[in-house]
Amino acid sequence: MAARGSSAARREPQRRPPAQQRRKPVPSQQCRGGRPRQSVVIPFPIPERPPVKRPRRRPLSREEAQRRQEFRLRQQALEEEGKELAKGPIDLPFCLLVLLLMAIGLVMLLSASFPSAYYYTKANDPTYYFIRQGVFAIMGVAAMFFIGKINYKRFRGVAKSLLYVSIFLLVLVVIPGNPIAVTVKGATRWIGVGELFNFQPSEIAKMAIVIYFSDSISKKKDLMRSFRYGILPYASLLVVTAGLVAIEPHLSGAILILGVGAALMLVGGINWAWVFGALGGAAAMLYFALFVVGYNTSRIQYWLNPWADARDKGYQLSQSLITIGSGGLLGVGLGKSRQKFLYLPEEHNDFIFAIICEELGLIGASVIMLLFAALILRGYWIALHARDRFGSLLVIGVTTLIAMQTFLNIGVVTGLLPTTGISLPFFSYGGTALSIQLAEMGVVLSVSRQMKPTKAG
Repeated sequence: MAARGSSAARREPQRRPPAQQRRKPVPSQQCRGGRPRQSVVIPFPIPERPPVKRPRRRPLSREEAQRRQEFRLRQQALEEEGKELAKGPIDLPFCLLVLLLMAIGLVMLLSASFPSAYYYTKANDPTYYFIRQGVFAIMGVAAMFFIGKINYKRFRGVAKSLLYVSIFLLVLVVIPGNPIAVTVKGATRWIGVGELFNFQPSEIAKMAIVIYFSDSISKKKDLMRSFRYGILPYASLLVVTAGLVAIEPHLSGAILILGVGAALMLVGGINWAWVFGALGGAAAMLYFALFVVGYNTSRIQYWLNPWADARDKGYQLSQSLITIGSGGLLGVGLGKSRQKFLYLPEEHNDFIFAIICEELGLIGASVIMLLFAALILRGYWIALHARDRFGSLLVIGVTTLIAMQTFLNIGVVTGLLPTTGISLPFFSYGGTALSIQLAEMGVVLSVSRQMKPTKAG
């Protein structure tokens, strides 16, 4: 029995003390008395964490899983289809109209600008404005074809960033004493360094409004009929952006921003009651800006009767009317204008259409207006055949900008509207403005690559 007990005792595993009572052996350290030093372990209670209870997901039914799978497959199919459609051909009529107007604009700029370039530039170079405009035209055409190859849906990703950058630049312009802000004739509208590189932030703001509004409105359908989602956010942005542009002061730029924003909201599906209210508010603001603000009061007075002070306040408009009348039906001939020899101010910029009327006559000016009308109608045709709502709104915004700017410029030159500083697209001198306009045309070409197929005949 003792043997069995002893063997059983040997087979029984020895129980080890718990971890808190274990002592770490000290291999070689000894006390002075020759005894080994013993470490003391102070037990610390470890708090137990309660297990995290995660909510259990409800298992998907077979129908829900099938719907999700179909949605994923549909999204992948749309992405693949978009990539294939983005490789399609651009709209050739629209592209040819843009290039034709740009080419005619360069010829007319050379004809209208060589006297002032010879007398006012440091090198007395008559081709100074033409060469600079030609360089920016080449850059703009390259940007147009480059942007035309981009899938326009990628513009959604830059909508907010472009809007924030444009607002920052507009604030930078109106800061008093800003060294990079350029003031010309009492208006601070440019940012640049000397004569090397200048641009108007309002040009970027117009395109930023178009892209951001198109992106945001395309995601809302029935919500656009409500005040909270369809009116308030967009009206607030328009007031801030147009207000910063008007402070410069740049009344025509503010009108363009308000006009294109209102057009996109209208096409987006807002309630017509808000449209009539907005028109009333815009009329009140326009009356305040034109007849109350001192910057524009003299313009209204001498717009109604420029001959009352034809030597001073009404000089520009009266000379413009003389220039248009001198052309007659057939014009005096290309390059043979007399009014461009320092009689008509801004003959190569805002009032270049008057030189067109003088040199090409009523017939030539009518042909150019027909080319603009064809470009605008073709743009709206592309918008009607766009692949989705975002592309349609993009083209409507860009085309509306060109249409409004053309109408306002011709109206100012002919005396139909009060004098404001607004240029004629593709014709007026301004390199960065021309490059941005051509880049905007690239957006339209990008949308035209993915147009819905139309029936022949």
